[in-house]
Amino acid sequence: MDAFFWAMISASIWGVVPLLEKIGLTKSTPLVGLFYRCIGVAVGLVALACMIKPREIKSIEPRSAFLLVLSGFLASFIAQFCFYNGLKLGQVSRVVPVSGSYPFITFLLGVLLLGESFSPQKMAGVFLIIAGIWALKLG
Repeated sequence: MDAFFWAMISASIWGVVPLLEKIGLTKSTPLVGLFYRCIGVAVGLVALACMIKPREIKSIEPRSAFLLVLSGFLASFIAQFCFYNGLKLGQVSRVVPVSGSYPFITFLLGVLLLGESFSPQKMAGVFLIIAGIWALKLG
C-alpha cells in the first residue's frame, strides 16, 4: 500500500464525515456538536494508547511534542469549531470544499517558509483551487 492509497482512504472518510456532522448539527449548536465530536476523539485516543508503547511516547523531542499538540488543538478544536459554525449556517456542498481548500494555504506557506519548490504543475493546482473557491462563493 502506497501513499496514494492511504490518501484516497482518508479522502473517502473525510468525504463522508461532514455529512454525518451536518445531520448531527441539525438540532444542536456548533459548540455542543464539537463537544460530542471530541468524545469520538477521546475514544480514538484510548484505542491509540492501547497500540503504542510508552517508551515511544517518551522518545519525542519536547519541541516536536509541543508543535504536534498545538496542531491538534488548532485543527481539532479551533478550526473544527469554525467549520461547525459554517456547516450549521451553510450548505455542506459549499462549506466543505471551501474549508477543504487548506492545501492552497499549505502550499503558500510551504513555498514561503520551508523553501519548497514552485512548479508550473503546482501553479495550475493553485489556480484551480482559487477558481473553485470563487465559483462556490458565487454559486
